[in-house]
Order: sequence, then C-alpha cells, then structure tokens
Amino acid sequence: MTTDNSPATEDDLPEQLRIRREKRASLIERGIEPYPVAVARTKSLKEVREKYTDLAVDVATGDIESLTGRIIFKRDTGKLCFATLREGDGTELQAMLSLDKVGQDQLDAWKSDIDLGDMVSVTGEIITSKRGELSILATSWALASKSLRPLPNDHKPMSEETRVRMRYVDLIVRPEARVAARMRPAVMRSLRETFNSESFIEVETPMLQVMHGGATARPFKTFSNAYDMDLYMRIAPELFLKRCVVGGIERVFEINRNFRNEGADSSHSPEFAMVESYMAYGDWRSIADVTRSLIQNAAMAVAGSHVVTHHDGRQADLGGTWKEISLYDAISEGVGEKVTALTSIDELKKYATKLGMKIDPKWVTGKLAEEIFEHVAQDKLVEPTFVMGYPVDTSPLVRAHRETPGVVEKWDLYVDGFELATGYSELIDPVIQRERLIEQAQLGAKGDLEAMQVDEDFLRAMEFGMPPMGGMGMGVDRLLMALTGLGIRETILFPLVKPEAD
Repeated sequence: MTTDNSPATEDDLPEQLRIRREKRASLIERGIEPYPVAVARTKSLKEVREKYTDLAVDVATGDIESLTGRIIFKRDTGKLCFATLREGDGTELQAMLSLDKVGQDQLDAWKSDIDLGDMVSVTGEIITSKRGELSILATSWALASKSLRPLPNDHKPMSEETRVRMRYVDLIVRPEARVAARMRPAVMRSLRETFNSESFIEVETPMLQVMHGGATARPFKTFSNAYDMDLYMRIAPELFLKRCVVGGIERVFEINRNFRNEGADSSHSPEFAMVESYMAYGDWRSIADVTRSLIQNAAMAVAGSHVVTHHDGRQADLGGTWKEISLYDAISEGVGEKVTALTSIDELKKYATKLGMKIDPKWVTGKLAEEIFEHVAQDKLVEPTFVMGYPVDTSPLVRAHRETPGVVEKWDLYVDGFELATGYSELIDPVIQRERLIEQAQLGAKGDLEAMQVDEDFLRAMEFGMPPMGGMGMGVDRLLMALTGLGIRETILFPLVKPEAD
C-alpha cells in the first residue's frame, strides 16, 4: 500500500490507484455520483444479525431492508455475485446479486464499477442461502463511497508503524484495533461510575497554564498572542484539583489530557490521558483502596471478570487484595546491601556503578535510588504490586512518612512491569510546601528541566486551609495496557508520530 499523500498526475500513480480513479471518472461521466449525499439505509447489519438469529437453511423472510457496509470480499460469477459487507463495529453480512433480481445492466455495473473497500447500499430481501448463510438478496444497489485506494490484504499485513500512522485503515481491517477502540469508552464509563458511587465530583482544569507543576516532568512550552506571554501545556492537573479541595469539593477527579516533553517508548507517550483524584480526610491507604476498585471495576466492565485475557492469550488476575513491597527493601535485595532513605548518594553511586548503570550527574539522591529500583526490580513486578515509601527529595507535594525518616507516604502501583498509578498522603502544610517548591526552583536554576516552579497562587490557596487528603494519578492509556497487554501506541487511537518522509 502506498502512503504517498501528495498530488500526483494519472501517469505517476500505481496501477491500482490509477484504475480506481478511472472508474470514478467513468461513473461521473455516466451521471452516477460516486460520493452521494445520502443512500438508503433502514437497519444496521448488527440489527439484522440480532433479529434473524435462528433462521433455517434456504429461507426467504419476505422482509425488505436497505443495508450499508464496506465490501471486504467480492466474488463475481456469471449470473450470481457474492459480497461480504462489513460495518464499523465489525459486523458482517453476505450480499447476493442475481441476474433475475437486479437485471443485466445492474449486475454488469456491479462487476465493473465496484471494488474491495467501496461502501455500498444494498436493498433487498433478508434470506438464508442454500448453505444457511444469512444474506440480503439484492433487488437494487447504490454506491455510497468509492474507495480510491486498495485495502491491505491478508498476505501482506500492515506493520505496527503503518497501523499507528494509518489507524483508519487499521480499524477497517483488524478486529483487534476495533476492540481496543471500543474498549476505551467502556473503561472511561466504568471509571466515572466508580467515582460517582464514591461521591467524587468530576471537574475540568486548564490545559494551558502560566507555570507548570503537579509533577516532575519536562513541559511543552507555547505562546499566547492575546496575552503576550509564555504558557505551558499541562503536565498534571494536581495543583488545580487541590485548589478545588480547598474550596470544599472534598472528593474530586478529572479525566484529562497531559503533555510531557520527554521520551516516547512502549509505555510513554508525549500526549496521554490520565485520571487524577483527591479525597479529603483520606490518605495513601484509602486512596489505594479507591484505585484498586477503579481498576477491578474496569476489568469487570470489559472482561466480565477480574481475570483479563491479553491480546496474546495470556491471562492476568487483577482481583483480590494486592501485594505490597517497600521501595528500599526492594533496592536492598537488588544490590545485596542494606539501603535506606538515609543512604548517601556516594554509596548509591557505588551500587549503580556495580550494576553497570549510567548515572546522570544532575540526579539527586532520591532520583538515583529510584533509578536503581527500576533497574533491579521493575521487570519482576508482573502481578499488581504497591511499591511503598518513596524518597522525600523526589516527592515535593507529598507528606513525610509518619514513622520512617527521609521517606514520604507515596506508593507506585506496578502491573506487568510498568508503573500504572501513583498515590500519596498529600502535603497540606503551606510553610513546608513553600520550602519544597523553593528547593525545586533551585534545582531548576541548576538545569533540572523537570523541576517544578514556585506557584504563589497555589501556596496562597493552601494558606486558606487544606484538609488532610489522599491523592492518586493513573494513566488511562496504561490502564488499557494492563487490561489488554498491548503497548501504549496501540491503546491510543491516534498517537503522535513523526511526519512521513517525502
């Protein structure tokens, strides 16, 4: 399949494209509209399938319908032609065109004008064939849209790169793509239903922000002509959602688009969907319970069970209560020495060097500890696991652990070796929060492009009194990964891709 989208003369086009354009021109010359404004349609293919589920072989129902679909199979014989129509959800139905029903002219036109990939309207009687196949026996037909490009064939399936780049074709030809696209709204609906059952209120917060905050990530920068000022694309909605809690929306959530100007791989996308929520008078434990309910209810919504089947046939059990491990215990086990939040950066560098890791000189102590953890333990965390207790210097918005020095009450939830969600006991002391954000700003001044800025309005909001609370953020695309076993580019309908080379 060609991917050239530039204008071309007839002589430049591959044969398949040239022939189809010639057919289009011929239709117009004969007064036939290849792209009509409307065609007859009385039922969907799915409705017909559902209505006539138990018809016997070779039955004529007497029911006349007009059905539409894309032609994905076509077999033309002398006096009888067969085609398979497919509609958007993947439902298929056989169409039969016989000489005695449509006449010679219409049969000849079908054979010469119609190609695989064309969309048609077929009017006729609903029957079952001599082989028992539910069909529509045409009395007339009309072209709904002429396809000027051939569909990929089974002998040469599309590569992953082509599937992502031309998702519209992927949705036509591959059932897995259609399932993934329809699974996402089912998951979104489930998330909202779970939050609603727990009395959370959904809000919307700005995507364009005067300063970036709520996460340690490198932002995308843009410019407002109207305000004559630099703006940032949202990296997280946290600071605005916390403002809501200050204002009395005690249980709040948002399903949002975030933008992070960093790497792209099998679990990272520069633009991604996230759900973030906060509950007043909760903590990292209570928000972990909410998170587990969200994920397990989503599994029930799409699979009817807490055990989900991935695209490769592997089953994953998301049910029950989930395992918990300590971040620093996992690091200690991985390096073979006792490591705590008070272990010096020099000691950590020795362990990292021994492990063959590349060390970024800008990393603070906690960041190095987290990198060592990911190196030694992340891939082993296949079943759902809460990794508990993160370093304070990488968690500027989180409350200090009530017992363990140098650690905050933060967990990361790992599934299938990737981080799915993160949760906190939120820091609510505005004085300590100011100190933490100033430390972040100092890191930023030293060249840390992921460091947060000092948000004075957020600090002012905190000074009006913020209740104790638990907070959580979870990648929606990653939730789809956990439910399907697919990579992130397969769970996002239209992920960012580089432009095609000329």
